[in-house]
Amino acid sequence: MRTGHRTARHRLLPPQFAHAARVAGAATLIIAIVYTGCVTVLNLREATRLTGQTDARLRDRLTEASRYGVTILPKDGDDDGDVDDAPVFLWLISPGGHVTRLSVDAPALPSGELRPGPGWPVTTAIGGRFFRLVARRTGRQWIVAGQSLAQNRHTQSVLLDSEIAAAPLLLVAMFLGSLAVGLKALGPVEQSRRRQLEFTADASHELRTPLSVISAEADVALASPRSAAEYQGSLIRIQAEGKRLRRIVEDLLWLARSDSQPPPPGDEPLDVATIADTCAGRFRVVAGARSITITADTETPAPALISAPPEWIDRLAGVLMDNACRYAGPGGSVSISVVAAAGRVSLAVEDSGPGIPQTERARLFDRFHRAADDGQGAGLGLAIADAIVRSTGGRWHVGDSALLGGARMAVSWRRHQPRHLPAPPAAAWYPAHDQAADDEARQVRRD
Repeated sequence: MRTGHRTARHRLLPPQFAHAARVAGAATLIIAIVYTGCVTVLNLREATRLTGQTDARLRDRLTEASRYGVTILPKDGDDDGDVDDAPVFLWLISPGGHVTRLSVDAPALPSGELRPGPGWPVTTAIGGRFFRLVARRTGRQWIVAGQSLAQNRHTQSVLLDSEIAAAPLLLVAMFLGSLAVGLKALGPVEQSRRRQLEFTADASHELRTPLSVISAEADVALASPRSAAEYQGSLIRIQAEGKRLRRIVEDLLWLARSDSQPPPPGDEPLDVATIADTCAGRFRVVAGARSITITADTETPAPALISAPPEWIDRLAGVLMDNACRYAGPGGSVSISVVAAAGRVSLAVEDSGPGIPQTERARLFDRFHRAADDGQGAGLGLAIADAIVRSTGGRWHVGDSALLGGARMAVSWRRHQPRHLPAPPAAAWYPAHDQAADDEARQVRRD
């Protein structure tokens, strides 16, 4: 039962959610530590500020008391204009430590226990309450001013309660925000991971098929004596499967190299029309065996030049032509065309086949995905084509062919912009030096 519950929870909480929750928890913990540190510093600064204000008020009270001399003063109230402040009380301490109250209702100071000196101002408990005391010498006696710190502590308590109340809201908001950001950030990573797992499974399946055929053919050939023709047939089938296996491995290696280190963009201009003509001529031999008609329209008013590696564009055109011939069917038609207009160059391949269903276009460039299970190819051709298009800065235009009725696969690139070469130096405009004429002139002078 525990295993079942754990499996159910695993299904409800996918790995990316658990990972995002851990990251959000770590981020929240860090914020909690930072928040605690900031709150501590803030409270210490606020306590220092309140204590400084209290000390300044007490010193002002001592200065005021010094003007009147050492007399019994009325209870402090609104002398400084703030009736909300705690009252300031005055005491007189003799050299022997005897304490005399100078303010009405002033609490009794413990005689002989308070010795004003360099360590003052001080905070001490008087009558169960904490007071801040400041002293000033007058003759041989000390005048002491004191104020209760209850108001200061109440202010600090309110501030601390507000910070404690805000902490859970802040941390919950931080956790949810971090979780949302983490899930959004991990979405592409999880999608890439799933595609990698699917790619590995599909690759294993595609590689297993030719290996199984090779193994089966070898086992049958070795099971019993056979004629030379039968051995030859087995070897031919093994050779075909070996070639298929080699093509799959080469395509996988090509895609791996493309993913790890895409080629640098080409600096030299490449004529797409020449690539298209060459590709059409190469596939006419293959298409003729299936009675497929191939037409090429590569005449453009302006040169169809782009910046890309020639071998990559040639392979792209070959993949598109191979797919078009495969789906056009016997007796079908395939066309390849090049258009150069509006600062872009387009290469389009159309066929007369059934076209590409809308449901298949989203996964058209996935590796090992085939729109039709015809048993031909490994489903890597369009993945390679897509890698080439992305690496060369091209754009896909996939749709239906208006002329042939099947699929239309087109790619467009920015037209190659020739670099403006600097003007040659002035000396280059003089006539070239004629060495033969100089030799003839020297010969005439000698004669």
